[in-house]
Amino acid sequence: MEKFKQNRICRGGVWVGRQVLRAAALIVLVSMLAFFLVSVSPIDPLQTNVGQAALGSMSREQIERLEAYWGMDIPPVERYLSWGFDFLSGDMGISLLYRRPVAEALAERLGNSIWLLLFAWVFSGILGLSLGILAGRKRGGFIDRLVTGLSLLIASTPSFWVAMVLLLTFAVQLKWFPIGFGVPIGMASQAVSLPDRLYHAALPAAALSITGISSIALHTREKMIEVMESEYVLFARARGESETQIILRHGLRNILLPAVTLQFASVSEIIGGSVLVEQVFSYPGLGQAAVTAGLGGDVPLLLGITVLTAAVVFSGNLAANLLYHVIDPRIRRGASG
Repeated sequence: MEKFKQNRICRGGVWVGRQVLRAAALIVLVSMLAFFLVSVSPIDPLQTNVGQAALGSMSREQIERLEAYWGMDIPPVERYLSWGFDFLSGDMGISLLYRRPVAEALAERLGNSIWLLLFAWVFSGILGLSLGILAGRKRGGFIDRLVTGLSLLIASTPSFWVAMVLLLTFAVQLKWFPIGFGVPIGMASQAVSLPDRLYHAALPAAALSITGISSIALHTREKMIEVMESEYVLFARARGESETQIILRHGLRNILLPAVTLQFASVSEIIGGSVLVEQVFSYPGLGQAAVTAGLGGDVPLLLGITVLTAAVVFSGNLAANLLYHVIDPRIRRGASG
C-alpha cells in the first residue's frame, strides 16, 4: 500500500512537471509571436515618440543615436535572442518609454491592476454560478427567461461599451464614483489609502465582472437543467427531499467541475477585456501599459507584459487541472491508473 502511494505521488509529480514544461514552451512561443508582430508593425517608434517635425529638424547623427537607443539598427532575431538570454538571467530590460527597469514598471502597474482583476474574476464567477443555478432550477420559468435573455445581451455587448455606460451613468450623471484614474487627482501616491484605490477601481471592476458573467451563467444553466430533469433527481423528489437539498446534494456536485473549468478559463477573457476597460477609465494598469507600449514601440515593456499575462493565464489553466483531481475522484483514479 505504501509503495502504491509513493508511485502515485511520483506519477503526479511527473504530470505536474509536464504541465509546467508545456506552459513554459507556450510562453516562449507567445513572446516570439508578440515580438514578430511588433517587428512587422507599420508604427515607427521614432516618429511616434519624437514626432515628424522634430525628426525633420535633427541631424543624421542624432537620428542614428535615437535608432540605436530604440534598437532599430539591430536585426530582429538578434534583438529577440539578446532579450531572451537577459530575461533568463533575471534582467527584463529597460522600458524605452518610462526609462526605468521593466520589472519596476510591471510591479507598479500590476499593483494597480491586481485588485481590479481579482475582484472581477471572483465576482463574475460567483454571480454567474448563482444566476445559472437559479435559471436551471425550472426550465422555461420567468427567472430562466430573464437570466437567459440578460446573459445573451451581455455576451453580445462589447466590454468597452459596458464601461462607457457605467461611466456615463454612475460617474457623470449620478456622480457616485470618479470619472477615471487609479488615485485621486493631485494626491501624492504615498498618501493614497487602500479605500481610495478600491473606490477608483470599483467601476472598472464592475465593467469587467459584467462581461464575464454570461458564459458561466449559460453553461451552468444547461448543466443544472440536465441535473434537475435526471432520473436520480426524480427519485430524490419521490423520497421527499426539498428543492434546496436536491440542489446542494445533487446539483452542485455535478455542475461544480465545469464551473471551475469556465472560471479559470475566463482569466484570459478578463485580462483581455481589461485592455479596453482601462482605456475607457484611464486606469493605470497592465492593460493601459500594453496599449502604450504597443503604440510606442516599447518592445521590452510589451514583451514583459506579454510574458506576465501569459504566465497568469497558463497558471490558471494549471490550477484548474489540479483542482479536477480534488473535485472529481473519477479523474483522480484515472490518473493513478
